[in-house]
Amino acid sequence: GKFGERWFDICKAYSVDVKAIDVEWGHAVSPEAVEKALNEDPKIKAVYIQASETSTGIYHPVKEIADIIKTRENTILIVDAITALGVVDLPQDEWCLDVVLTGSQKALMLPPGLAFASLSDKAWGFVEKSTLPRYYFDFKKEKKSLGKNQNAYTPNVQLIVGLREILKEIKEEGLEKVFERHGSLANATRLAVQAMGLKLYTVDEPSNALTAVWAPEGIDAGKITKLIREKYGITIAGGQDAAKGRIFRIAHLGYAGCFDVITAISALEAVLKELGYKFELCSGLKAAQKALFGE
Repeated sequence: GKFGERWFDICKAYSVDVKAIDVEWGHAVSPEAVEKALNEDPKIKAVYIQASETSTGIYHPVKEIADIIKTRENTILIVDAITALGVVDLPQDEWCLDVVLTGSQKALMLPPGLAFASLSDKAWGFVEKSTLPRYYFDFKKEKKSLGKNQNAYTPNVQLIVGLREILKEIKEEGLEKVFERHGSLANATRLAVQAMGLKLYTVDEPSNALTAVWAPEGIDAGKITKLIREKYGITIAGGQDAAKGRIFRIAHLGYAGCFDVITAISALEAVLKELGYKFELCSGLKAAQKALFGE
């Protein structure tokens, strides 16, 4: 996916010798492919992966991959959890995830501007030995400042205050209920689009953060996203790179509830009807309501 490829580009920008495991968009990487790559090159120091690949709506088998890497002393697992943390259970210590990264703008329901990194003891050992150039992104410098309840540089104070309130809300709802809510909204969205005769873009396990859907044959996905925004004030995303014009993506993470799913599906049905797609009107709406509220 787009963001897996971005890991590759970031590594290249820092002159890191990096190898890609190429996976067809819409598919998850297999643990066997990761293990094979590690066995072929025992010098590999890190495996970079998305937990939830936003461009394709896929969820990668993070735990199974972590099980392979945790026994290798000289390799760490670095997880982009930007659309996974706060959506699904991602127990870092239990699963032996060495580095988990996320941002403020997804399930944490804040504007962009805060980044979070959590490192295992194993990962800290790599930090101590690292010779890559760094200035702002210096974990040792940040750790020293955190020991004094400070940041190394001027933080985004407003977002930190907002984060405190968001974390209170999450604690009040309870993590298990947060995960259940995301799962319920995702399930309702998937069932709704399939009831309309549409196909999911994801072949393997889909992410609970968003649903990626093939546009109907003969209809450009860009027309769907444009019309639903202009006529109904609802923003859904189109595809990126290889999937541009072919898919659309409906998010249901963070500050999202049943009303958001019902509204989005209702507007989607209206737009598809206008664009000439043949399906039973209200089929998606009924499927979503049934999934969310029962018979």
